Amino acid sequence: MTRVLLTGGSGFIAAHTLDLLLKNGHSVVTTVRSQDKIDRIKKIYPDVGKDKLDFVIVPDIAVEGAFNEAVVSTPPFEAVLHTASPFHFNVTDIQKQLIDPAVIGTTGILRAIKKNAPTIKHVVITSSFAAIVNPEKMAWPGHTYSEADWNPMTLEDIKGSVPLGYRASKTFAEKAAWKYVEDEKPGFTLSTVNPPMVFGPIINHLQDLDNLNTSNQRIRDAALGKFKDEIPDSGVTLWVDVRNVAQAHVAAFEKPEAAGKRFFTTQGTYNNKQICQIIKKNFPQYKDLPTDSTPGGDYGEAGPFTADNSRSVEVLGLKYIPLEQSIVDCVKSLQSVGL
Repeated sequence: MTRVLLTGGSGFIAAHTLDLLLKNGHSVVTTVRSQDKIDRIKKIYPDVGKDKLDFVIVPDIAVEGAFNEAVVSTPPFEAVLHTASPFHFNVTDIQKQLIDPAVIGTTGILRAIKKNAPTIKHVVITSSFAAIVNPEKMAWPGHTYSEADWNPMTLEDIKGSVPLGYRASKTFAEKAAWKYVEDEKPGFTLSTVNPPMVFGPIINHLQDLDNLNTSNQRIRDAALGKFKDEIPDSGVTLWVDVRNVAQAHVAAFEKPEAAGKRFFTTQGTYNNKQICQIIKKNFPQYKDLPTDSTPGGDYGEAGPFTADNSRSVEVLGLKYIPLEQSIVDCVKSLQSVGL
């Protein structure tokens, strides 16, 4: 059993990570932004005692010193899984709403650990394929993306684009984390998990279909008939199931050989047309899905992305969930809130 601090515990990936941590017998304290989020998580785990699941409210992760108290615990923490970071496109100020929370939140927790929590030996940070992909080349025919790739974006490249601002925030935050470890040589190791589009079931007390994580919104929209006449561009055509991302976070601190490594967690390729076909095959009650002749939703002119996920398989032991299972399980979970 390890005493673990999980930040952002009400998020889509974090909810699955929390579930797996508890199943693996770890003792977890999770940070959330409000008492309301604590109450909702407690409803999911009514029989789990305070010794196994406890909470700390951190209202704003971008405030200097936000994690100074959260990293201190009795008994003391041995690992931190830092998943808290903004991912939504309802943004009016890219610097204040995306880049600052990501970078300050990440470096802030590392500084807090070094200063206040010497027992912590492993830190795992949720990064993203956004920190790997080259936004100029995207699918990049002939290139296989791997952990060796870094998004080359600078602040000047954002030019007011929120999607580019999100990619930059993840890139800058991850680079800042690795630089901190290199410069400060703290008493803990660092690993990062870099997923692309994340699909799969919702287990984090979703109240309605409007508050869905960004990746799963296309599954909701397809089932609701929004793609009936034309299927939208698929964008990044690499994906992973949320349960595999959770497994990666937990394995990254449980396995010593994961220390000091990035992990590109992806099952492989998909496109929006395939998502529609899977829903149509498994859920005949949704009548407004596209037909095989509906335009759009393919891989685009550059074809599918190519990725190397071998490190996540060999080091973390991931066995990737197939696309059909992920989409079906997602739709079933959304039916509980009215899909």
